[in-house]
Amino acid sequence: MTPAARIQTGGELLDAILAGQAAEQALTRWARGNRYAGSKDRAAIRDLVFDALRRKRSYGALGGAVTGRGLMLGALRAEGTPIDDIFTGERFMPAPVTDEERAAFRDPTEAEARDLPDWLWPRFEASLGAEAETEALLLRDRAEVFLRANLLKTNRDDALAALASDGITAQPHPLSPTALRVTEGARRVHLSDAYKDGLVELQDVASQAVVDALDLQPGQRVLDFCAGGGGKALAMAAQTGGPVSAHDIDPARMADIPARATRAGAEITLETAPKGPFDLVLCDAPCTGSGSWRRAPEAKWRLTEDRLTELCALQDSVLDAAAPLVGPGGTLAYATCSLLADENATRIAAFQARQPGWKVQRERQFTLQDGGDGFYIAMLKRD
Repeated sequence: MTPAARIQTGGELLDAILAGQAAEQALTRWARGNRYAGSKDRAAIRDLVFDALRRKRSYGALGGAVTGRGLMLGALRAEGTPIDDIFTGERFMPAPVTDEERAAFRDPTEAEARDLPDWLWPRFEASLGAEAETEALLLRDRAEVFLRANLLKTNRDDALAALASDGITAQPHPLSPTALRVTEGARRVHLSDAYKDGLVELQDVASQAVVDALDLQPGQRVLDFCAGGGGKALAMAAQTGGPVSAHDIDPARMADIPARATRAGAEITLETAPKGPFDLVLCDAPCTGSGSWRRAPEAKWRLTEDRLTELCALQDSVLDAAAPLVGPGGTLAYATCSLLADENATRIAAFQARQPGWKVQRERQFTLQDGGDGFYIAMLKRD
């Protein structure tokens, strides 16, 4: 496919996504229906689509409309590519740009220029202060791919060597002693022997750093209270060397954990009704995912003020339900993949007001400037 044909296809897919179809679903259907497209074409079109979703507001302004065609026009204008070289109307190329379209081109401003909803930008400023602008702009870029060296089977140096033998280049990242940043061959990770044999797991570097902050010790009784797919439970099991209990309010979310645990050589026990006491309970609470919007940009545009309020109430209920499971001298850990104080320090303060006697031992906000996704972690103990 020519670059212009890829632009045309990207615009058509974006129209389907803007009409309500999930991005992954739209891309998969297109690939199945267009077998002639090679892997490079599919990868390039995927990148066009996700870059446009990350920058939907600014590209929409630059391109004169939040449509598939408008977003592709905006993307070209943002990178300085002459649009009339692409929009020619020739075979497989987008139709020429009209005078009416050109008249609608404009520079984005305020929250639009930062690719955030208007209501959300003030919350970014309140949460991140002088770093808000930088963090918002970083959310517009593609996230890097990170792997966790599985300490149950290998160490970081040997994992690097195994990846290299599979044609995947990676390098250590300073944020976590188990983290590897993939620099070449990211799309081949799932096919590699290193991955299939459980030597590495896909996990963001900040997510790994959150587990590092828990200061886990062998022999501890540990519960991942909101386990989901089990990424942090597996990382915790690798650090304790023993069993980790995993629970989720929706057990179906944990369906992949047994297979992942077998591959990793980890012992994970699924708990529908966990009973304490535990030495450590991790609440990786449901949240906006604002720290990971580079990976899931559609979520940024779906979020509303009402939904944020609902999530904050859910986070409160998670903390209240988990606290009684912590044994004497144990730790209650609260984490989100969010950059918003509403979901982070504010929730901890609200919990302490409801349940006096809990004190914060440590807390940290990981930002995109640290190298990975945005994460928050707070560690609490009873007086």
